[in-house]
Amino acid sequence: MLTRNELAARVAKELRDGQYINLGIGLPTLVPTYIPIDVSVVLHSENGVLGVGPYPTGAAVDPDLINAGKETITVRPGAAYFDSATSFAMIRGGHVDVAVLGAMQVSRTGDLANWMIPGKMVKGMGGAMDLVHGAKRVIVVMEHVARDGTPKIVEECTLPLTGVACVQRVITDLAVIDVDAKGLTLRELAPGVRVDEVISHTAAELAVDLSDTTS
Repeated sequence: MLTRNELAARVAKELRDGQYINLGIGLPTLVPTYIPIDVSVVLHSENGVLGVGPYPTGAAVDPDLINAGKETITVRPGAAYFDSATSFAMIRGGHVDVAVLGAMQVSRTGDLANWMIPGKMVKGMGGAMDLVHGAKRVIVVMEHVARDGTPKIVEECTLPLTGVACVQRVITDLAVIDVDAKGLTLRELAPGVRVDEVISHTAAELAVDLSDTTS
């Protein structure tokens, strides 16, 4: 199965030249380090930054430059800063091409649960609810199973929903799975992973079509 850094590198392969992309907190924030040098994208952070770069080295840390997860960041030449109202106007206005988000659960129909577990501390939904409906494409990146071994890809989400029928592709440490009107389709296996392993760790019906792994 893929490590977290390998997962981020796999997600980076989904990004296309000229896209405007929002990266959610957590695992998605590792993606900028792995964007190919010949691919020019503009990364958006909903706290008000357009032109986010990779994590800074120790000597380049600026405590005034943070992403939505309150982590220090770098910015690309030409970066812009603005208030949250403008940032969310970009999202709600359909100006974000791709949103890359983490998840606790994704259902067979593309429902997403990624903001709270009942009974545990809740930091808030943040911009996820806006992103799943404002972005043109939603990619979820996550471990295939939870820490207790239970599947995170399920027939129906049991956790509070962030959005309904909003996810198009799921990239996990085991596989790449597409979501469409017909349900879930396995498109790609992580190195060393077998089809039966993915099926056994998925709590929803899963079709298998490994003939086309393009995004």
